[in-house]
Amino acid sequence: MIAANLPALQVVLPLLGAVLCAFFRRGVWAWGVALLVSLTMPLIAAGLLVQVLESGTISYALGGWKPPYGIEYRIDVANAFLLLLVSLIGAVMMPYARRSVEKEIAPERQAWFYTLYLLNLCGLLGIAITGDAFNVFVFMEISSLASYGLIALGRDRRALLAAYQYLIMGTIGATFYVIGVGLLYSMTGTLNMADMASRLAGIENSRAVLTALAFLTVGISLKLALFPLHVWLPNAYAYAPSMATAFIAATATKVAVYLLLRYFFTVFGAATVYTRLPVAEIFLLLSLAAMFGASIVALFQDNVKRMLAYSSVAQIGYITLGIAIANKTGLTGGIVHLFNHALMKGALFMAIGAVFYRIGSVRIDDLAGLGKRMPITMGAFTLAGLSIIGAPGTVGFVSKWYLGLGAMENGWWWLVFLLVASSLISVVYIGRVVEVIWFRPLSNAAKGAKEPPLSMLIPTLLLCAATIYFGFDTTITAGIAGRAAEWLLAGSG
Repeated sequence: MIAANLPALQVVLPLLGAVLCAFFRRGVWAWGVALLVSLTMPLIAAGLLVQVLESGTISYALGGWKPPYGIEYRIDVANAFLLLLVSLIGAVMMPYARRSVEKEIAPERQAWFYTLYLLNLCGLLGIAITGDAFNVFVFMEISSLASYGLIALGRDRRALLAAYQYLIMGTIGATFYVIGVGLLYSMTGTLNMADMASRLAGIENSRAVLTALAFLTVGISLKLALFPLHVWLPNAYAYAPSMATAFIAATATKVAVYLLLRYFFTVFGAATVYTRLPVAEIFLLLSLAAMFGASIVALFQDNVKRMLAYSSVAQIGYITLGIAIANKTGLTGGIVHLFNHALMKGALFMAIGAVFYRIGSVRIDDLAGLGKRMPITMGAFTLAGLSIIGAPGTVGFVSKWYLGLGAMENGWWWLVFLLVASSLISVVYIGRVVEVIWFRPLSNAAKGAKEPPLSMLIPTLLLCAATIYFGFDTTITAGIAGRAAEWLLAGSG
């Protein structure tokens, strides 16, 4: 009975947990509820992934209303992989959250932080699991509104401005999304994505459908921070509480990328997306602009969180580059980078959050000599930084390897050169921080520093270890990503 209702539990449990947290006045009780829910989510996601790998796509009808008339939760190999990723990130980060939240958020607001975190988790999982286009919008708004609140809880006054900027851009993106869905509904008479895809056959080249594709692409691109629609992201990551930054950076943009893949390949189909509109050319140019432009901006940041935020924009460029390459190998590289970037950036932001916990600053100059006082934390930061660069033996190398192979399959040898060149820029900005923490004299801010509590250190080390392990053993990550890419391309007709 429970196994049959796992799709509903994936969304209902964090929603109920959020309601429960809202009744608590003490943050530690709310943290306990959030921890219990977060540790349960990967078990549910793993169960769904096993069912999909063994039996194929799962269709779950809410309330017994069969699709396309009722809301359907539809789990395939692509979103089962994403559900597991988001759930695992939440489970690993929640033990870290207690000390970090106590340090950065006022006691009377801590329970609200966990309420918003669980709502955000519910929204992200809902976007990934639902098969209904309008239901996606509902979950998108849940996760977005929760994100605005999480960012605004930062103690720096600029956190409020960052949340407001995100709210404006997020509202524009959601409006574009709803317009696109409305146009599709007017043409097909359905909101069920699978049914919509079948009804688009024969009318996919109509002006209304192509306009819907354009609106959906722009709206979702705002959510995933595709260059140059990324203006909300740097401030949001820089001024949000450390736990919020780490979780949002590791999950939110990944879910948005998946949503874009779903519309491109399973609703509209590659034949429409790549032949009727210059999508591949546009995404190729914007991906390259992100990879180089955002990386260059990262070079000039004196705040490590802000530097890593611009690095995230560049890394999103690598993910969307797989969409531009649009063959199985390139798409595998883009999808596996969803997983790999979550590990890398989660570890980096958690390490920097641990630094802030100890010295109250994330300015690069204040980190001078910190490797002498926090060698384990700074070692984790260095290893995760090597993965961002794409050093062999790390997950970052695996992603870029597949992207390079995909480019060569298309005959784009010049793109392989640009992949290497963009990685060299990341050597500079990561190397700049590494040089400061290991080879500079100890700064005044770092003199009293020591390793963070084990509850913060162990989760950071787990993600860091994963960036190395999955850099060597790619059977799970690249294997499932390859199956997801094959499924998406097959779904394109």
